[in-house]
Amino acid sequence: MSQGSNFVDYVKICCRSGKGGAGSAHLHRDKLTSTGGPDGGDGGRGGHIILKGNAQFWTLLHLKYRKHIIAEDGMSGGSSQKTGKTGADEILEVPLGTIARDAETGEVLFEITEDGETKILTAGGRGGLGNWHFKTPTLQTPRFAQPGEPGKEEWMVLELKVLADVGLVGFPNAGKSTLLSVLSAAKPEIADYPFTTLVPNLGIVSYRGGKSFVMADIPGIIEGASKGKGLGFRFLRHIERNSVLLFMVPADTSRSIKEEYEILKNELQQYNSELMQKPHLLAVTKADMLDEELKEEMKKELPQVPAIFISSVAQQGITELKDMLWKAIND
Repeated sequence: MSQGSNFVDYVKICCRSGKGGAGSAHLHRDKLTSTGGPDGGDGGRGGHIILKGNAQFWTLLHLKYRKHIIAEDGMSGGSSQKTGKTGADEILEVPLGTIARDAETGEVLFEITEDGETKILTAGGRGGLGNWHFKTPTLQTPRFAQPGEPGKEEWMVLELKVLADVGLVGFPNAGKSTLLSVLSAAKPEIADYPFTTLVPNLGIVSYRGGKSFVMADIPGIIEGASKGKGLGFRFLRHIERNSVLLFMVPADTSRSIKEEYEILKNELQQYNSELMQKPHLLAVTKADMLDEELKEEMKKELPQVPAIFISSVAQQGITELKDMLWKAIND
């Protein structure tokens, strides 16, 4: 997943489904029949606008400049009870974790979570009934038929929440991007200034026996992120879709490790208290700066969550961390 403007996790689109075709009011006529009965066919359904999950997509970039999505209208019915052609559906492929909501009310309509899953975003109008449906003993030649239903035009919001097994949570420069680059083939931007990561980065981490899991580096949270400060507010929603949260605190933090963990945890709780129900793990990064005696002293002050000292650069504790994560994911 690339940096910058290529990562789009929010689009607002105008959806116009197709209108249904009109039913036919045709009366049967041929060279042998001059006063045949009704045989008008039904109109075709208008095209739906459909969302379809695609595991190969990671952003909504392909929809960023498609503000108006228009499906085809249904065709009118014909003679001999021929049904009109159904309007072609407009199918929008979206990444897994995409939520559809009504732009006017904010109501969440559904979420796409599986590859190939399809859901109707805006339904097309039904086709009208042909006149043969209205034939009765007292009305044997109805000369009317139903018009088709109009299509719908409505504004929709598509919002992406990244799906991953493990979400990395930490302040800027906690070493999240470095860890992701060491554990996977992802190549996030790494530098010694705040907010290096401007978009979520995903990486696939290989594990024993050919197994693997997905890890997401969420842009750095700062104190007050749940109230809209920094970049965190925009990206906190991506943490909601992670199975396990790995909190990362550098060994050289100006605060105590426990204090920094509590601040991070509080920001998540303020944003969504349900995040407290997910498994929490703690990785103390840059542990190559510490000797064993200092580590033992620091362990006494750690919060009551599974914790490990690691160094991405020196490859310390990396295998043990993967074991901890795999166990937490599968518990």
